[in-house]
Amino acid sequence: MPADFSDLCIELAEVVLPAGNFPETLRFFIGDLGFRLDSIIPADNPRMAQLSGHGLRLRLDAACSGDPGVIRLGTAHDGGREAIVAPNRTRIEFGPARPAMRLPELQASLCIQRFDDAHDDWKCGRAGMHYRDLIPGRQGGQFIASHIRIPAGGPVGDNVHYHDIRLQLIYCHRGWVRLVYEDQGEPFVMQAGDCVLQPSQIRHRVLESSAGLEVIEIGSPAEHMTHLDHAMALPTGRDLPQRVYGGGQTFVFHQAAQAHWRHHDETGWEVRDLGIAAATGGLAAACVVRRAACAPRDGVSTRQDKTFAFAFVLQGSMSLHVDQLPGACLSPGDAFVIPAGMQQRFADCSDDWELLQVFLPA
Repeated sequence: MPADFSDLCIELAEVVLPAGNFPETLRFFIGDLGFRLDSIIPADNPRMAQLSGHGLRLRLDAACSGDPGVIRLGTAHDGGREAIVAPNRTRIEFGPARPAMRLPELQASLCIQRFDDAHDDWKCGRAGMHYRDLIPGRQGGQFIASHIRIPAGGPVGDNVHYHDIRLQLIYCHRGWVRLVYEDQGEPFVMQAGDCVLQPSQIRHRVLESSAGLEVIEIGSPAEHMTHLDHAMALPTGRDLPQRVYGGGQTFVFHQAAQAHWRHHDETGWEVRDLGIAAATGGLAAACVVRRAACAPRDGVSTRQDKTFAFAFVLQGSMSLHVDQLPGACLSPGDAFVIPAGMQQRFADCSDDWELLQVFLPA
């Protein structure tokens, strides 16, 4: 059982540090680092002082003999300042308050990830969501694709948060989920087949879901920062569909029930575009494809010419042929990435076959 401290009525929190040479340490934190003195005792020969600044509360205590610790001060820019040591031996490190998003070098490779619910390694992530990795190796860290599910329906223990990210889209595979986004009106429900584009830094929150919800999430880079926003309440009361967020992107809520399918002349497929290309300024594109009655059963060989090409089998079955490799029979839940320059052919597609595809660039 976790400890219960509610009866203590905690009013503040502070980091306690050994004072060392008290006058020198106090002068350093106030004069050099810009902390503010809040209280001190006794006035004639101080042994304890409370300071605050930069979002931190400190207690310098002559009676403390513990670890002097490390304080990291976030700066407006990365000036390359070397770490320094305070008179009480506390190490002061400097770094950017908002580190720039790092995009690792692409390491393109052919990846086929099959679905086996009985043996797949689902990991428990935030807010009780289960995650399945669809791109092991993550193309050198430049991309991530996750199959996410919430087994139990009802309210989701999520908080208002946002991501520092280059690209993030979510496709609802099964069930439904209710979400709310910053300046995008009231909460709404995503049904199976719907898709949202989450621009960088847009505040959002997952509210509730059906039992057995499944979504596919694709993002770049693979590792990115998630920030909680404790100050913003959603909804904001504003509906600004043309608002531009981080990365120059606009929000997208694609609804399958209102979408149109178009014929793809080269392959004979029918294509449902998800509206990602326009909203990202051509950074990425996403669509769902299905077999049309006129499409050839043995498929059409094409050259994969995109930097990144991801696909997830939504339903039905197919045979994937890449270059001279043996064909791979794929079924729902299977995913693959085909590097640029390879010849690809999707054959033996069943009548109910549907495939989610994401490309960079558009």
